[in-house]
Amino acid sequence: MSPLPGRARTPDVDVPRGEKVLAAATAADGTVLAGTRDAFYVVVDGEIRRVPWEQVEAADWDRDTDTFRLSEVGTWGEQRPVHTATLTEPGRLLELVRERVTASVVLQRHVPVGGRRGLRVIARRAPAGRGGIQWVYEYDEGVDPDDPTVRAAARSALEAMRRDVGLP
Repeated sequence: MSPLPGRARTPDVDVPRGEKVLAAATAADGTVLAGTRDAFYVVVDGEIRRVPWEQVEAADWDRDTDTFRLSEVGTWGEQRPVHTATLTEPGRLLELVRERVTASVVLQRHVPVGGRRGLRVIARRAPAGRGGIQWVYEYDEGVDPDDPTVRAAARSALEAMRRDVGLP
């Protein structure tokens, strides 16, 4: 069946059994971006990278330049994986990314350390509810995660949040 006039054909992405592509778009350079209920996919030259939604740190869209950017949750001190693509016709992909990333956040709290700056403690899990909760720290600009005061604040906030969601 051919696409309706004026509609782009949804790119094919090979996803695991049990997953179904809900939205996809092809970037100007041929990279295919797609999303299922469980993960975001980046396909470059036949190589597929699967990023579970709970591993997506942030995603944004610059309408003026048609630039989509998705960054993965990283490890302090290491370069965070970032995927950037020019999408002239993003279709439903942007809406799906927003909905799925939001669905993966269980709880989020900003913890100030010595003023307005501090860190965020974020509890995330797969939007489908499978698996355990993953705890992530995001540090504000200029906050040193190795500072004993910052570490104590992070530990205290994590303990309180674990109690809030009913975990020991």
